[in-house]
Amino acid sequence: MANELFTSMHISSAGMAAQRARMDVVAENIANAESTKTQDGGPYRRSQVVFEAVGMQSHFSRIFHDQFNRAGTTTVRVAEISKDPSPFNQVYDPTHPDADVSGMVSMPNVNTIEEMVDMNSAARSFEANITTMDASKRMFLKALELLR
Repeated sequence: MANELFTSMHISSAGMAAQRARMDVVAENIANAESTKTQDGGPYRRSQVVFEAVGMQSHFSRIFHDQFNRAGTTTVRVAEISKDPSPFNQVYDPTHPDADVSGMVSMPNVNTIEEMVDMNSAARSFEANITTMDASKRMFLKALELLR
């Protein structure tokens, strides 16, 4: 029973770590929504978090490797942070220092409304993992209380 409780807590903590990474990337996207010059020379390109499901491979799970593998437990992690290949937004502003000869400025491919929705979704997922972690903790404490 303790293994299942630890497993649920590990899954929740992996979910929280993944959602925190997602929130960090969204915050970076929002912060650079108007950046027309980057170190690469062009406008900022929106970043995206790609998750993947993985078997329990942390230091904790190695202790209980056999039990976790029998249960077929998987968790989530950030596989990569990729750049969105969609085209940059073109805005006519001949007074902008980065405007081309026709007065067009390449703006980042960041839609702040979509980013805010993504941030809200990540925050809700993070909160759901906290709730699950708290429930696991309460069950674990109740199990210990029963063993007294």
